[in-house]
Amino acid sequence: LPKSVKRRVNALKQLQVKCAHIEATFYEEVHELERKYAALYQPLFDKRRDVVTGKVEPTDEECEWHSDVEYEEDLAEELTKKASVEEKTEDAVQEDPKGIPEFWLTIFRSVDMLSDLLQEHDEPILKHLQDIQVKFSDPGAPMSFMLEFHFEPNSYFNNTVLTKVYKMKSEPEPTDPFSFEGPEIVDCEGCEIDWKKGKDVTVKTIKKKQKHKGRGTVRTVVKQVPNDSFFNFFNPVKDWRIYNYLYLQDEDSEFSLATDFEIGHFFRERIVPRAVLYFTGEALEDDDSVSPCVFLLLFQLKMFFGMHRYCVGFRWL
Repeated sequence: LPKSVKRRVNALKQLQVKCAHIEATFYEEVHELERKYAALYQPLFDKRRDVVTGKVEPTDEECEWHSDVEYEEDLAEELTKKASVEEKTEDAVQEDPKGIPEFWLTIFRSVDMLSDLLQEHDEPILKHLQDIQVKFSDPGAPMSFMLEFHFEPNSYFNNTVLTKVYKMKSEPEPTDPFSFEGPEIVDCEGCEIDWKKGKDVTVKTIKKKQKHKGRGTVRTVVKQVPNDSFFNFFNPVKDWRIYNYLYLQDEDSEFSLATDFEIGHFFRERIVPRAVLYFTGEALEDDDSVSPCVFLLLFQLKMFFGMHRYCVGFRWL
């Protein structure tokens, strides 16, 4: 291009940088709007928790629901099969169980993204999970959201709430302002789980025989090593990165971080707002019935309104 034209193009780039900063402000205001409406949703989510835990019994009017006969028959059949299996266990099954047993555990089992993390030794612990909540950062504070996993008293750990905080950034990079596409998750922090003695499912004890080089004697060494578990999700980031460095030492470390962001975002945008539909499987059926092209269109529309720009590669895309 002629020098004079290049000069004008540079002027347009300066305008583009200003647009990026305005866009950043737009997303910050969207976050504040989302925080505002989260407060309106919370009483409904609190009522959901009370029904799930059996603290509140819904009225007959609240229990009225007109749904497809086929779906009701399928659900009834599944519940019948589950009941017949449970009757064979040693513990007597109550005719009228409290609340909705294994509500959140059923969701974990049903959603591929979560079931991939779920181990057999996690399931007895997740039976004590009573609620999952999303909390947004306070006005004026750095953009972030927190996942809170509320547990009833149990024999595994002393915590009543386990948390995971996702920190976000919504501003153009000074060195590369044109790469800005909205808020992105840049870091996360877990929490320390106060495990009761012998109950930590994130580690396992192994025995290894070692031979003394000089004397030739053999001794048995006992040590703890990391164990696969959903509860590794709560490991503080620094410890988690050390884990990746020590035990993976390859490109999986970066992938694990991206996967963690994806899971956190999925909890926030899908699981918590639509928990009952994942419990019944209706949300899964909806996901399966929509073509990838439609999902892509919906995803792009959500991006336009600033809700999903910080998502890291949803699987259905």
